Amino acid sequence: MSRIGRKPLEVPKGVQVSITNDTVSVKGPKGTLNLPRHKDIEIKQEGTEIIFGRTKEEGTVRAAHGLMRALVGNMLTGVTAGFERKLEINGVGYKAEVKGTSITLSLGYSHPVEFKLPDGITAKVDKNILILTGIDKQALGAASANIRSFRPPEPYKGKGVKYVEETITRKAGKTAGK
Repeated sequence: MSRIGRKPLEVPKGVQVSITNDTVSVKGPKGTLNLPRHKDIEIKQEGTEIIFGRTKEEGTVRAAHGLMRALVGNMLTGVTAGFERKLEINGVGYKAEVKGTSITLSLGYSHPVEFKLPDGITAKVDKNILILTGIDKQALGAASANIRSFRPPEPYKGKGVKYVEETITRKAGKTAGK
């Protein structure tokens, strides 16, 4: 049995979970999230707990068992507390500006880079830190990865867009010849 899949999930107060044959829907104070359900994973709600089981013992079904539990757990966390991702922008003249649902990034190119935020994701800028928040962990991670891909950090001076918790392994520059 999957160690993660066999742990029951506790439903927080103020959260409604509805389980149908093909979807799992979670509604909470911050919003509603839907997830397509795997056909071989059994999901039951007993009181304030959600229990996951599987019908087959194939490798893909065993992998999906823990995955479904983790995804539903992320949905429960998202509708109650939400998720946050911080990106640090390093470099002379590099900056970000939020205008409604889009972000304008100045990253050393000859043109500013425009990025439209997905639905449910909000952004704010604090000096050189871009803070993305949302209830859907997958959409938040994809948006932050797309923003980082416009100018990944380089190993010599560390210029570019990086996650705050990320460490950049620095390389030594050229040494002068004798």
